Amino acid sequence: MQQYSVVGKPIPRVDGSLKATGEAKFTVDIALPGMLYGKILRSPYPHAKILSIDTSKAEALPGVKAVITGKDTGEVRFSFIDTPRYPADQCPLAIDKVRFIGEEVAAVAAVSEDTAQEALGLIEVEYEELPAVFDPEEAMKDGAPRIHDKITPTTTTAWEDFGVTREARPYDAVNNISNQVLITVGDAEQGFKESDHIRQNRFVIPTTSHIALEPHGALASFDSAGKLNVWLSHMGYEHKRYWLAKTLGIPISKVRVNKTYVGGAFGGKISLFPYELLAAFLSKKTGRPVKIILSRSEVLSTCHTSRRFIVDVKTGVKRDGTIMAQHIKIIDDAGAYRSSSPTALYLAHVFRHAIYNIPNVRHEGVGVYTNKLFTGPKRGHSLQQISFAVESQLDMIAEELGIDPLELRLKNLRKKGDILPNGDRLDSYGLPECLRLAAESSGWKQKWGKQPNRGMGIGTGGMFSGGHNYPFGSAAFVKLNPDGRFTLFTGQTEFGGGVDTVMAQIAAEELGLTIDDIVVVSGDSELCPYDIGNWLSGGVYVSGQAVRRAAADAKQQLLAYATEALETKIDQLEINNGRIYVKANPDKAVSLSDMYKYGIQMRGGDPILGKGYTKAVQDVGFWGGSFKGTAALSQGRGRFTDAYGLAAAIAEVEVDKETGKVKVLHIVVADDCGTDINPLNVEGQLESQAAMAIGDVLFEEVVIEEGRVINPTLGDYKIPGALDIPKLTTISVQDYEPKGPFGAKEVGETARGAVIPAIANAICNAIGGRIYSLPMTPDKILKAMKDEKG
Repeated sequence: MQQYSVVGKPIPRVDGSLKATGEAKFTVDIALPGMLYGKILRSPYPHAKILSIDTSKAEALPGVKAVITGKDTGEVRFSFIDTPRYPADQCPLAIDKVRFIGEEVAAVAAVSEDTAQEALGLIEVEYEELPAVFDPEEAMKDGAPRIHDKITPTTTTAWEDFGVTREARPYDAVNNISNQVLITVGDAEQGFKESDHIRQNRFVIPTTSHIALEPHGALASFDSAGKLNVWLSHMGYEHKRYWLAKTLGIPISKVRVNKTYVGGAFGGKISLFPYELLAAFLSKKTGRPVKIILSRSEVLSTCHTSRRFIVDVKTGVKRDGTIMAQHIKIIDDAGAYRSSSPTALYLAHVFRHAIYNIPNVRHEGVGVYTNKLFTGPKRGHSLQQISFAVESQLDMIAEELGIDPLELRLKNLRKKGDILPNGDRLDSYGLPECLRLAAESSGWKQKWGKQPNRGMGIGTGGMFSGGHNYPFGSAAFVKLNPDGRFTLFTGQTEFGGGVDTVMAQIAAEELGLTIDDIVVVSGDSELCPYDIGNWLSGGVYVSGQAVRRAAADAKQQLLAYATEALETKIDQLEINNGRIYVKANPDKAVSLSDMYKYGIQMRGGDPILGKGYTKAVQDVGFWGGSFKGTAALSQGRGRFTDAYGLAAAIAEVEVDKETGKVKVLHIVVADDCGTDINPLNVEGQLESQAAMAIGDVLFEEVVIEEGRVINPTLGDYKIPGALDIPKLTTISVQDYEPKGPFGAKEVGETARGAVIPAIANAICNAIGGRIYSLPMTPDKILKAMKDEKG
């Protein structure tokens, strides 16, 4: 493996001191002169008509500067996706009716939070309750309460595949179908005919919360020229700018997303939220800055949670364990609004199709409206749900065939260099090595199935290194300063993963500088170029490549200047430690500071400004209607990504068979993320995903009864504590990715999708019974053991 000067080194974070000392400014810390405070009135009903809203008493309260309702915001709509096939379906404030408990009905801006809160109690809303539906399978049936009255017709599907007996017909509002996906590879029916053993199971995965350390918040300020400045807790400003401009009816160039630090996101702060729009509406109405900070209970009960899946898996294998066919059927309980359901349903296929070589696949799914809190992306965005289902069933098949679960997986893996059915190429593929190293580190061969009350389990995961997502690419600039250092401008958002440090390392390596020679300016839409944002794990792979190319562009400009100053050819020069020198005579050199002056004095004032850019997927185009958008993606056509991150995990657990309590003893995570740009970051990403997965399997669920979230506080919503974290072993399998910056690719999401089934399979291995839903609570464990005993 090639050795680098800066890349591959465990460099401390460039923003570490700012965060450790409290100097870093988060959205909640920003205060502007004349700032008002916003609060939101929310629906107490899961489904009801709004007959009238009287705001007169609230408006008369001293200190209240504005009260707005749906009549003020109008029927502007926004969503995670907005296409002719899947039009936006959510308004910032409910217009005619409410569709879930907690939906936004009115908003207030006042001189203090207490005054704004008091004003909410003075708003009088008259509702007419409507029948509600909370079960997605009930919601699909004829006669179910209609949640949305207008839905654009799309293609047809066979409803009997989802337990609804009826003729295939276009989607309509009667059956509450939000969206669909159908992806086929080979001939699944024929594959099952050729199989010696077939297994079919249903798995249920509940919704969970993101539990970012920083709750959601927004500060909006319109100036007298009609320009909107916002400070947000977010994951990428392009989505925010796009929707703010569209819904407010102003040019996108008049929306500035200012830099703030973000205290965690995990997919929970991607697209636009109603509170962000409402802050902007209230600022426009009052002519003053307006800040809205949500409480923890508001975040847990009104901001999107992870997706709720019901997954039916049918797998056919030969006697030797060769997988011949697989049929996946997913019901996605989307909640009151569609959000990212179309994306999640197709991702549930493409995140897994790089792992196993299954020649015959049928993958189908429906998103269904219900009168519950809507769902959205969470670290992995359907990877964890589908991995739990598929990897659980593989363990059952291995047991029935008498095959070691590790060997079953190794037998069916794809190979490096494979071209996938959609055209993606696996130029890097370290998953076989991940499995072998994880097995060796965990003692799999010595321990599996040989320890009373203890169990071991295995799981795999795969993930994009960036994919189709507005604006579909990233750019970066670097600027030479008079002291010979560079300023890097990147649109990436630092929300805790260390992206500022990694981008600085990439630029420094390319320029032959140290990390201290790079000043990072990130996350400011006015100063930085367009950027794909840090989701679908495109941060390092896409934005990092743009940064490297910007640095390379500046480097070539520097060398061209130096050929004149040093009177030599460009191939005779080298850059290192802030100097450009002749390779054969290192004493013959100029400093980068000299080159700054040279550009001014000898090149007519020409500065060194490097520009770099890249697309997320190089051979996919969107110009002139050549790409069919969600219609193509929902059928799995075309390229998905240019590189896949891959991971394997093995977990060891101990189960108290008297109480059903689980103690996780050891988790080994082996991850192929290409080159480790920063080993400290890689280790942190893998450990955090393992910790999050413990919560997924043992504790976490947003519990909703009759449409109401009944555990909306951290006192009720249990997450792993320090004593729940076991010994964690992380292994970095650095299979060089030729299309990534210095060989790097995704590391932030894959491991969670591998660790969840590893822990789940370990529990089931320990108790000798199978649990088909998460979380695996003591009562479920005791029941599974009882059922196993007959």
